[in-house]
Amino acid sequence: MAEPSRIQDLRTALAERSFPAVGLWNRIEGRPRTLEFDRALRAEIRDPLWLLTRQWQLGEFQGSDAGTAVTATYSVATATPSRFRAGSGASQNLPGDRPLEALAERRTLPFAAGSDPVSFDLRLAIGRRWLKLLGKQGGLKHLRQNYVDKYRIKEPDPCADVDTPRAAHAEVWSVLQAVADRRMDGYELYRHLKNNGQAWDGISGTALLRPQLAGLGAQLVSWFDGLFDQPGQDAAWDASRLEHRFSIAAAAPAGGEKVLTAQEYPGGHLDWHAFSVDPRGPLGGTAPAHAPLNRTVFPAPVRYSGMPLPRWWAVEDGRTNFAGVRPDSTDLARLVFLEFALVYSNDWLQLPCDLPAGTLATIRGLAVTDVFGQRLWITPAGSGQDEDWQRWSMFTLDTIGTEDVAADTTMFLPPTVPKVAEGPTLEEVSLIRDENANMVWGLEKVIRLPTGEGRRGSEVVAEILAHRQRFRPAPAEDTALAPIAYQAMNSVPENWIPFIPVHVPGSNRAIRLQRAAIPNPVDGQLVRPRTSLLREGFDAGNPYFLHEEEVTPAGTRVGLAFNRTRWRNGRVSVWLSAHRGLGRGEGSSGLAFDTLVTTAPTPASDVRNPCQDGTL
Repeated sequence: MAEPSRIQDLRTALAERSFPAVGLWNRIEGRPRTLEFDRALRAEIRDPLWLLTRQWQLGEFQGSDAGTAVTATYSVATATPSRFRAGSGASQNLPGDRPLEALAERRTLPFAAGSDPVSFDLRLAIGRRWLKLLGKQGGLKHLRQNYVDKYRIKEPDPCADVDTPRAAHAEVWSVLQAVADRRMDGYELYRHLKNNGQAWDGISGTALLRPQLAGLGAQLVSWFDGLFDQPGQDAAWDASRLEHRFSIAAAAPAGGEKVLTAQEYPGGHLDWHAFSVDPRGPLGGTAPAHAPLNRTVFPAPVRYSGMPLPRWWAVEDGRTNFAGVRPDSTDLARLVFLEFALVYSNDWLQLPCDLPAGTLATIRGLAVTDVFGQRLWITPAGSGQDEDWQRWSMFTLDTIGTEDVAADTTMFLPPTVPKVAEGPTLEEVSLIRDENANMVWGLEKVIRLPTGEGRRGSEVVAEILAHRQRFRPAPAEDTALAPIAYQAMNSVPENWIPFIPVHVPGSNRAIRLQRAAIPNPVDGQLVRPRTSLLREGFDAGNPYFLHEEEVTPAGTRVGLAFNRTRWRNGRVSVWLSAHRGLGRGEGSSGLAFDTLVTTAPTPASDVRNPCQDGTL
């Protein structure tokens, strides 16, 4: 093979194209002569006309005759809510030593379910406190056994039907057996003292010790009342609506009072959006408003993560990918957000204004000074009529009613806490619709035992039913004369409490739900609710009505638990509250009427009765 000729003059050969070289140089790239990238990052523009056309395309030549804000002066009128009203009860002073959640959600602690004593955990705690107070006094220590004998806890009798709620559960029976005749029922003493009784009543040998016992009795009552927040006469819980209703009042900037009402507070996290301006009558007795707050500040532009930068050549943060947001044509919330983020975000300024929690603030005036020395008077964006649907507002309160009144632009910072510790669920009721039976049921999913802890409702009623059947065996049925029999109604578990529709008084079309009862399969007596949520008015012999719209097709869940938090003064608040939430859809109780069932000869019951043969 001939050896390729060597090119002596490469420049002349390339100029004259003497040696075609197609395929010899298939890659041409620059050879860097420096390690610096300063010139490359300058993004130098060799054609200024091209840059001007790009600026014209982006609308940078369409500017507004405005200046940048330099300073802002505002005046804020503030007032502290000082009155409180639970539901439709009497108004009272709003205490400042506890959060508003404790006043709005607190419930009376249940110590009895009809004639049955419950909450033995609290009863024993009060008794232990009293015995401890007696032990600290040298001359009163000998009276401890006297109080145990007078306020003793009785051991439940498993052969007595009245003690079935305490003897049917092994853990309850074991606890009461351990403390019977050894510890005292402190709640009985506490209730005696609250009813203007004396601590030495019924205790012998206390004639010379009465001044000391009177002081210890006052300490016991003060200790328990300070340990739990309980309502006096009126509670904010509306059992017919399954929500809290309460009102607070503060002095209005123009004089008078401004009443804020929480109409549908389900419990949990309390914030400003739970309140509405109530144009009805004032609560009366509000404290005067504070002096206006006047301040001059420097406005700062609103910034957020991933915001587009105002400079053309600035490198932006890529943590927020706006291209990845793909809203639907009907998703107005995302479209408005994108428009604000990409177009109008740099038009917003923020002004610092520090206000304490529990403040009703109204902007009296706002003046902004720009770089040209011009002062602009800014009016509230949410001003106008309250019923105007085109009115734009944020963090403002609406007005109750449909009257065409002026919009309220007040901002409310409620006296609440950011975090509340919630204890274990003591009671839980699910209100569900049963389309098969055409009824509404109150399913007691968690029932509070007499010892104070919550337990699954199906287990509680099953143990009670088994305990009653143990001492009341079912009678022998007659020999079946046919292979099938007619059954008027079957039975459902005792933790299913029925609600039946009834007419609203004065209306032939509107209905509401009324609590009803079904017989138990042992002795035919009506089943009573075992949760305080469904025992509303039961012990007083009053019916319980529930608005039909409160039980949605998805169901309604109501739970009961203790809450605990700490206020800004260090005071610990503990209260028992109910929280409402969504259910898990419809359900079926299995209730059926007018059915045919197969029959079989049933022998006489041979269940042993331990109460009769003495084996218990």
